[in-house]
Order: sequence, then structure tokens, then C-alpha cells
Amino acid sequence: MQSMRYLNMFSKVCRVQTKYCFNYNNSLVFIVPNSKVTMAIGPGAKNAKMLSSKLGHKIKIIGIGPQPTREGLMKFISTLADQTTINKLDFKDSEVSITGGRQTKASLIGRNRIREKELLNILNGVFGIKTIKFN
Repeated sequence: MQSMRYLNMFSKVCRVQTKYCFNYNNSLVFIVPNSKVTMAIGPGAKNAKMLSSKLGHKIKIIGIGPQPTREGLMKFISTLADQTTINKLDFKDSEVSITGGRQTKASLIGRNRIREKELLNILNGVFGIKTIKFN
């Protein structure tokens, strides 16, 4: 019910329809098509700031393409996880393998694997990915 409220508020403020709203790392993440990202953020990030103040959470607006590609998925995960550096990303069917340094793995996994679970839920909802492996 809370997610529906967030989606409704997002569409009213930003005038962009989306069906993805997630909680990741104490931030609300809205996923919109690549062509609508600048419209959703607004001039001078006005829409994002207004939405953040109304909802009382940090807001991230991320764009995705129509079909998942390796580069798109790599950019999505890097943006989602506060610009972590991913060295290599491979995905087949419903499995993603992420290669990065120790700091990258630590920020993606989190304490007690909480970030990994959140990331897996997001990737499953958006891209249909069932497992994540870290190398």
C-alpha cells in the first residue's frame, strides 16, 4: 500500500508514469524509461527535491532501456549502489555474475547480506534475475 502511495505521488509531481518503486539503502528508487529521466528529475532537480521533501526520503531516479543489455545492467547497478566501480558483469538467463574489487563487493553485499537481498529483489522485479554471484 505504501508503494502505491509513493508511485501516485511520483506521477503527480514528476508527470511521468512508472511501475517500479523500491527501497534500497534507505533511499526510494524510482525507475523510469531512459527518455523520461530528465523530465522526471525536472529543471534544476526541482521535481526530485520536491518529492524528497514531501516523502521524507532520499530519492533516486534511474533510467532503463526497453531491453536489458550488459552495459545497461552494469550502469543500473552502478547508479543504484552509489557509483560503485564494477569491473565485469556477465548475465545469462536469470543469473548475474559481478566482478569488482573488495570495496565494491562489500558495498553491494552489505552487513548480514542485507544490500544483496535488496538488490536481488530489485533485479528480480525489473529484469527477472533470480541469482547474483560475486567474484
